[in-house]
Amino acid sequence: MTFTVLSPTTYVAIYFIIWWTVIFAVLPFGVRSQREEGDVLEGSEPGAPVRPMLLRKAIAITIVSAVIVCALAYAIEGGWLRLDMFPMPFDTKE
Repeated sequence: MTFTVLSPTTYVAIYFIIWWTVIFAVLPFGVRSQREEGDVLEGSEPGAPVRPMLLRKAIAITIVSAVIVCALAYAIEGGWLRLDMFPMPFDTKE
């Protein structure tokens, strides 16, 4: 059994990809629009959020992304997850 060791730079890149993916999934959670709150300000979009709670969401996204990357690194470094396990759109063998 061969073990794959990826560089820390690769894991940082994977972390940022996961972070941006998770942020778009989490942003709409718990957000109420001005129309739903009944407090539409003159000249603003009625669908604009009243309290988006961005700092709380950024902290949660950072923690969740770190956990996902740690689990992924554990699986890769342990040899349970390898690149050859995934189907490739092209044939690498000749």
